[in-house]
Amino acid sequence: MIDLHGNNTQYPCVTVKEGVVESCINDPIDITAIEEAVIAKIPVVLAQLKVQFNVSARIKLPENALEIKNIKKKLKITQCLLLENTNILFIKGFVRKNIDYSTIGTFESCEGICGEIHHCTIDIPFECTTPVTFNGFSPAEIVPTSITEFEYFKVQELPSNFAEKDKLLSSDLSEYNQISTEYYNEMPYCELISSRIVEFDEYIDRKSILNGSFEEKFFNEIEEKMVISLVVKILQDRQVSIG
Repeated sequence: MIDLHGNNTQYPCVTVKEGVVESCINDPIDITAIEEAVIAKIPVVLAQLKVQFNVSARIKLPENALEIKNIKKKLKITQCLLLENTNILFIKGFVRKNIDYSTIGTFESCEGICGEIHHCTIDIPFECTTPVTFNGFSPAEIVPTSITEFEYFKVQELPSNFAEKDKLLSSDLSEYNQISTEYYNEMPYCELISSRIVEFDEYIDRKSILNGSFEEKFFNEIEEKMVISLVVKILQDRQVSIG
């Protein structure tokens, strides 16, 4: 770095010293709240339900494996949609799985097998529909968009082949008039309360290892079956009178 006099100078890097605070004191502060009756817009529970469905899949690993060491699972919901004016709930998502497995290394003998631990992350999709019983509160009625046309009365002259006292009484065709009203309804939405996955994995087409143990076999494909249970809460923002 060049200073104001044109000389090259070296400045030390910034340093930070850690400071530990053992305890902090605090004083309660009064909470100001509305005491009279009000109308609030809050989430209202429409339904809470437990959804169960089954998933079957085949997983092909990128290499031969000797044994599955561990599988960690996370359930992800990408769509939870209540179709308006029906009681049908659409659910879509996937199970993200992190699979740790042992591989067959370059060393193997009758006394033992050596390899490495690898991992593979995959997403297993699922999709289902289920009917909903509104055991909380019924959804608000949908207010549809409306379009109305209207016209004005107009008196016009007639051609020469009509009597002079005759006039054309009709609407004005030289203009177009319309009233368009659009309502923005509150859409129901979901909250995921809990999930439970019961899983069974089975290795497919296991093959014996040459010059290896008679018990250990290698494979690269897994067939799995899952029973998934979800607890879902369906809500809708509504205007509620409090007090």
